[in-house]
Amino acid sequence: MQPRPRILVVEDESAIADTIQYALASDGFAAVWCTTGEQALREFALQPPALAILDVGLPDVNGFALFRQLQALPGGAHVPMLFLTARSDEIDRVVGLELGADDYVAKPFSPRELVARVRGILRRTVRGATAPAAPLVPLAIDEERHRITYYGRPLVLSRYEYGILRVLMRKPGRVFSRDELLAQVWDAPDASFDRTVDAHIKTLRAKLKAIAPELEPVRTVRGSGYALNEDLPPAA
Repeated sequence: MQPRPRILVVEDESAIADTIQYALASDGFAAVWCTTGEQALREFALQPPALAILDVGLPDVNGFALFRQLQALPGGAHVPMLFLTARSDEIDRVVGLELGADDYVAKPFSPRELVARVRGILRRTVRGATAPAAPLVPLAIDEERHRITYYGRPLVLSRYEYGILRVLMRKPGRVFSRDELLAQVWDAPDASFDRTVDAHIKTLRAKLKAIAPELEPVRTVRGSGYALNEDLPPAA
């Protein structure tokens, strides 16, 4: 017998949480209820759920902020999430969906509709997981989340490291001078120096080498600047 899909419910109103838990249990799910963001983070870290339902108006943290924190946990980026809130303003729905949430349900809601949406999200997730995997490119950028992955692993970058790598990724092989990088990445390029770019390139290289020590993804062209190596091997 297969275990029931585990659904994390983060809702501080007990009456609403009871309704959600009953509806989920009646449809074959195992609901885990948390009343605060702090409690949700602990439960999520212990075992990522199949799906998370997040109330936006929590007592200790905004639901949108909690969404980002959960996504940053191991496995969090692969867990679908649904926002549940009393707010019905369009801007709130837009913010939630632009963050990357899978759905948005406004209170008052139908428990049966909520469960149907949960089932629909999980069906889409399973289909996506069983689809043929796309080839893994050496460097990939998610512009909306300001996130760059290197051979499938996310890089923890400072604002300027991200900006430099983003510029280099636009045109692999193209040499960018230090002045060009300053102009495109820094808010006040006239107040910075060439060595500022060099320092950030050094820390960026160290983070890239931590993932693939044998490769040199950022080339130095003496007297000219820096370029992204266009001959990086594809991922295995």
